[in-house]
Amino acid sequence: MTTTELTLAGQQTEVGAKPRRRRFTVEYKRKIVKEADAAKPGQLGALLRREGLYSSHLTCWRAARDRGELAPGATARKRGPLATAPDPRDLQLAAQGRELARWQRRAERAEALVDVQKKQRPAMLPGSWRGSVAPDPPAVVSGRVSTHKRRHLHSLRGRPGRGNFLDV
Repeated sequence: MTTTELTLAGQQTEVGAKPRRRRFTVEYKRKIVKEADAAKPGQLGALLRREGLYSSHLTCWRAARDRGELAPGATARKRGPLATAPDPRDLQLAAQGRELARWQRRAERAEALVDVQKKQRPAMLPGSWRGSVAPDPPAVVSGRVSTHKRRHLHSLRGRPGRGNFLDV
């Protein structure tokens, strides 16, 4: 019966939990390798079938035994690349890079402060606080007439005596 026929017949199919990789302990590996070495010809296949193992498991575990990884008291070796100690020159370069970035940020802040002070200087000159008129906002912003100036010119357009350049 196909899955569709089972579903139509009213039987539910269940999806099992997500399969997980099997993990074998060092003791289990040692036990299986010892049994495989003691097995008579023809019994090795029965052992692998009974335990649900492949011959490649046995090959890897024998190599691990020869390396000493299956010795009593040994723990399973962690997977992945081995951790290496960082090179002191790399640490020094990283520290210098952080210090350079800190000094650059500080210099940028100082330059911004100087720019603000330059822009504020005309307002801070003597006499500027005694009722002098602030300068008009710039009429041209990035090649276009500013919104403020455009509204001002629009309010003067067509009114005699209001500074219209056509009043002459």
